[in-house]
Amino acid sequence: MGSEESGIISLIKKADVTVGPLKLTRYEKARIVAARALQLDLGAIPLIDISGLPKDPIEIAKEELRRGVLPITLIRRKPNGEEVSVPVNKLIELEKKLFGFVEL
Repeated sequence: MGSEESGIISLIKKADVTVGPLKLTRYEKARIVAARALQLDLGAIPLIDISGLPKDPIEIAKEELRRGVLPITLIRRKPNGEEVSVPVNKLIELEKKLFGFVEL
């Protein structure tokens, strides 16, 4: 087993994500971007510098998610009904380390 492969395995073990995939699903991403874009459209202050971005709330929300600055926690449910809280920024960080980028 190569050192890169063992590094990925240790990263997965340290992830503390016990329910669902080790990254955000496309449905979770869409829901998070939609909720954040609505907040921005209603006057919320952006969490990033938007001087180089279009003024579209959806694009700002996507960039905030891509950078992992959103203080949002997902609730994922196990088949037995147990709920597990997973911070979005941990999933984004893990996705960046495993895949090298965050696809939106």
